[in-house]
Amino acid sequence: MIKQGLLVRAAVPACVLTGGAVAGGVSPIAWATGLVFGLALVLLTGWGLQRTGRGEFGPADWITFARATLVGCAAELIADGGHPHAWLVGLIAVALLLDGVDGQVARRTGTSSEFGARFDMEVDAFLILLMCVQVAETAGLWVLAIGLMRYAFVAASWAMPWLTAPLYPSMARKTVAAVQGVVLVVAVAGILPVLWTVAAVVLALASLVWSFGRDVVWLARTRVPAARPSAIVAITRRRAAPHHGPTWPAHNQAA
Repeated sequence: MIKQGLLVRAAVPACVLTGGAVAGGVSPIAWATGLVFGLALVLLTGWGLQRTGRGEFGPADWITFARATLVGCAAELIADGGHPHAWLVGLIAVALLLDGVDGQVARRTGTSSEFGARFDMEVDAFLILLMCVQVAETAGLWVLAIGLMRYAFVAASWAMPWLTAPLYPSMARKTVAAVQGVVLVVAVAGILPVLWTVAAVVLALASLVWSFGRDVVWLARTRVPAARPSAIVAITRRRAAPHHGPTWPAHNQAA
């Protein structure tokens, strides 16, 4: 079963990415992008399954895998350039629409996992970065700050391990993340005047800086070890509970 899953994980992106390269004009850059992306997708998912002790994909993981393959096709078109935006916008739109479906499937089938959550997050992050690359061609390289911010956060966590602690649930964080996707899709589609597009992307970047800054300040003040996720739950409950004074030390208060 494991070998069969590996075969499917290799064959599906190979076929779809080949189709994407053909649609992209069979240029060397399109082929190279598809090859690198396909290999990375197969190898990294295999490494992730092994690292988390899972033998194979669950139902939701296959949906995320399909999204990742569509993102690979979008990467081919962006790398090659000079193609109608309709193809690119269509691929991105479908990939974004499927986001959330995998989470619902995982919950309904009882197959939620650390691997699935991380896989979904990495696909989202790479898709955002791809859209930033596309938008940067007209708006400027500063747009890349949106796509690179998450990777900068990960790099910073190597030097500051307290950044890897789980974060408390936040609707504001989810809203900001959704705003990035919507604004960048609109920017890629080019349906607004350039000035309006730039203004929207600036606001999206500002909201992302606020969201990351808010979380970094909270993590710096709480300093909860990543090995103690239960402490995050306890702190979150305290935040939600009404009180008339501080219920935990000042250095643990959230921003």
